[in-house]
Amino acid sequence: MKSGDGLHSYSNNSYFQRDIINAAMQIVGEAIVKIVDILKISPSTTIRVADLGCSVGPNTFFAMENILEAIELKCQNQGLDSQIPEFQVFFNDQTSNDFNSLFSSLPPNGRYHSAGVPGSFYSRLFPNHSLHIVHSSFSIQWLSRVPKKVVDRSSPAWNKGRIYYASAADEVVEAYSAQCAEDMARFLQARAQEIADGGLMILIFPARLDGIPHSQFSNNIMFDMLGCCLMDMAQKARNMGIVSEEKVDMFNLPLYFISAQELEAIIERNGCFSIEKMEILHPTITAQSLISTPHKGQAISFHIRAATEGLIKAHFGEEILDQLFDSYSRKVEDEYSLIVSAITLNYCAVKQQIESNDFASFRIVYSCAIEWLSGSPKEVVDRSSPAWNKGSVYYSTAAHGVVKAYSVQAHLRPTSISTFL
Repeated sequence: MKSGDGLHSYSNNSYFQRDIINAAMQIVGEAIVKIVDILKISPSTTIRVADLGCSVGPNTFFAMENILEAIELKCQNQGLDSQIPEFQVFFNDQTSNDFNSLFSSLPPNGRYHSAGVPGSFYSRLFPNHSLHIVHSSFSIQWLSRVPKKVVDRSSPAWNKGRIYYASAADEVVEAYSAQCAEDMARFLQARAQEIADGGLMILIFPARLDGIPHSQFSNNIMFDMLGCCLMDMAQKARNMGIVSEEKVDMFNLPLYFISAQELEAIIERNGCFSIEKMEILHPTITAQSLISTPHKGQAISFHIRAATEGLIKAHFGEEILDQLFDSYSRKVEDEYSLIVSAITLNYCAVKQQIESNDFASFRIVYSCAIEWLSGSPKEVVDRSSPAWNKGSVYYSTAAHGVVKAYSVQAHLRPTSISTFL
């Protein structure tokens, strides 16, 4: 994510996510009221909360405040005002995250002790049974890596000419789907060891509706448009050396939007969590609500740039960024009807750690990011693969083989989502 507080920063371009976090407040509060047994928590117990994929903006603070307020309210409603425990909040993200900016903007009320935990949430981050609440929003859609097959020229899933799986060949989609499944398996397995028995995990994530083609999901359409802009730049710049088609062929976004059905299957295979609730959220800011908004193309361009600038800069260099996203802004504006007509769903999933002994403390894990894969499917960047995703950066409008590769990456590989659980 783009750090700092500049024009293209994540802090200034994450209001879509913030709106959905606010939409989840009631579900989070109800889950705490229903499941958390305050009477079994000792006043001397420090409640430990982790936000996985916190990034650098204010959204993580809003989410943590919502959780802590729900716990305090339950204590007060049960006449335990004097027994409200202390809170410790762990902010986790990749080692490249700008933790300095994050902690310099901590809320001044000091209602909790805070700590940064750098590292991938697809592996262990905390001691056994040390967490009470784990929260993650808009993070699990990011994969741990691009699927190897989509950048392997000899693979059927080589994603040539594309940077995404949505409109790619089946093999590309399968590679992405398998990577997602592998990542989520690791995520769940790590959390199962870190969360106390009876604890909660809350995930907020954009999801594809079961049965809907990847190419008809609005988020996928937006990333496909970005890939088209990159290919246009490469084709126009053949003699200028700014962006080469070969570089585009070897670039894929490590991002996969899982469906609720796919996630449920992975959780069942993991066996450590029960799904207490999974609901569709209803934010106030939608593609439909922005139709009459001036410069909506620029607003979405800034939103996508804040999330992807680091990846694009690392692969293509900084000099292409302004030109690329100016082009992308115009494309979004011109083809906005495609985004509006597509389907977008945002889910809040509440999962409880299956108890194996007395409930001594509670844990909540919250995440809105499992749609991001750990890596792009290898097949979608393999020139010899039927799933080579030439001319596209995503799978939503790609050939069946690309879509299949992304799907496999997300849920067919046994070590993905089950590890997550």
